[in-house]
Amino acid sequence: MAIGDVHEVEAVSDCYYVDTGMYDTPEYGAVYLLDADRPAIVDAGIGTNHERVLDGLETVGIAPTDLAAIVLTHVHLDHAGGAGFLHEATGADVYVSEAGASFLAHPDRIWEGTKAAVGDQIRYYTEPRPVPADAIEPLEDGATVDLGSTELDVRHAPGHAFHQVVLHDRAAAAVYTADAAGIYVPARDAVRPTSPPPDFDLEQVVADARLVARMDPETLCYPHFGAVPADERISEYVGVITDWVESIAETRRELADDDAVVEQFVEADDIDELWGEHKARGETAMNVRGVLQYLDDREA
Repeated sequence: MAIGDVHEVEAVSDCYYVDTGMYDTPEYGAVYLLDADRPAIVDAGIGTNHERVLDGLETVGIAPTDLAAIVLTHVHLDHAGGAGFLHEATGADVYVSEAGASFLAHPDRIWEGTKAAVGDQIRYYTEPRPVPADAIEPLEDGATVDLGSTELDVRHAPGHAFHQVVLHDRAAAAVYTADAAGIYVPARDAVRPTSPPPDFDLEQVVADARLVARMDPETLCYPHFGAVPADERISEYVGVITDWVESIAETRRELADDDAVVEQFVEADDIDELWGEHKARGETAMNVRGVLQYLDDREA
């Protein structure tokens, strides 16, 4: 698999995903392309290299001007940063949770928040463009995005971010997981935790994962990265994220210095073999800081 490649989701009819090359890293960022009666994409990528999404649409036979819907799982910029660019190129309406709608129309707040959260990883990002208010379709929990030949049921899943939703294609027994089921690493066939500040909440993350499990999916469509059989993946993630938080809490008790806690986890992680040192260190440090903030909030 290489950056820019388009892959068919064999278990879901007329569904594909493109490797957007997020963070200059293959097999990290995916945007899903739905060749439905009303063609749609799920998520919009980081904004940088958004043309790879447009190229992917062309590859599967969808003219950009035929795109009807950009459906966002949440407004973190690795999922929504390309929304303004892609709306400009296609004219498609942008569907997003009610809680996230204002961030699309006025992206300055999410841009500043992203810079604070990701540190020097901001080098990979492009400042987002606003989406016109009349092109934004706010989604309530329990709503359905009707694409004609496909319907996506919307469920609020706020453990990772208060504006996050997951999307359930009941007919295909598939769920577009947002970050509610962790990060899937194809090269290792394993899931990793994702726990960025400021919204990470362990108890709600576990509840969100169990919500996905109750949908009884056969396929999980990960934005990070790829479509895989559900199998026991959700229960695996509940264990992974719980152990992750417990290990950080224990290390904090031992070291009593948060910078040292972050550094210990950064040095111990070996994901740099796949993601490169800069991305791997930044990702791990961000996720540790998110857990430390969660622990502080819980104590307060």
